[in-house]
Amino acid sequence: MKINGDYHTHTLFSHGVGRIEENVLAAIEKGFEVIAIAEHSYGHLTFGVKRDKLYQIKEEIDELNQKYPQIQIKFGLEANILNVEGDIDVDEELLRSLDFVMAGYHFGSVPKKVFRDTWHHVSNLLSKWIPGLRKACTKRNTVAMVNAMKRYPLFAVTHPGAKGPIDIDRVAQTAFEEGILLEINAHHGHLSVEEIRRAKAKHARFIINSDAHDPRHVGRVDKGIARAVEAGLTEDDVFNVNRLKKN
Repeated sequence: MKINGDYHTHTLFSHGVGRIEENVLAAIEKGFEVIAIAEHSYGHLTFGVKRDKLYQIKEEIDELNQKYPQIQIKFGLEANILNVEGDIDVDEELLRSLDFVMAGYHFGSVPKKVFRDTWHHVSNLLSKWIPGLRKACTKRNTVAMVNAMKRYPLFAVTHPGAKGPIDIDRVAQTAFEEGILLEINAHHGHLSVEEIRRAKAKHARFIINSDAHDPRHVGRVDKGIARAVEAGLTEDDVFNVNRLKKN
């Protein structure tokens, strides 16, 4: 199994260490057909990119698409799932400018209801060590993710389960119903092998991304592919893989 594009990379615009063009050149060197820049949206307290900077990214991508016609350079976004209602930090104007939007849960997202949403972050952190919190966190995280998938035209959900526990069966069922990909993130441990197996049983489809924060890490998805293969995925299950030619 080999990917033909990396749809989740970051740059200096958020908390990466390279320029957009460096990510593009790294993708060309690997023979990719597609490379996407998907920075954190503006609702992230520390890594979020302001709206005006997002449009600057689009302008740079448009210029680079002219400069490097051998590869498609996509303007994506990693939005933040902000609360249990499934709100994400993407307005209609920005949505129209994007090639695609992904969404995931992050600890650094701005709380809309200060006490409730801050406690949601804190309880997710504590649930790793306090089993009693895990059940409530799983329910809230799952409802938030499901609501986001039902409300917005998402391309994919990023690293589901990485920042807080989820009911993978319910998330995968909704992803299948809404035609949304579940990300196998090579940088994080999610989806795990067991989560992939359960999601496949619900007929979900997947995308394998690097979540690169350094141009040297663009396309570094070996761990993600290994989990996919161990879980029994075929090339038909994964959006961004090269299909074997059939004679």
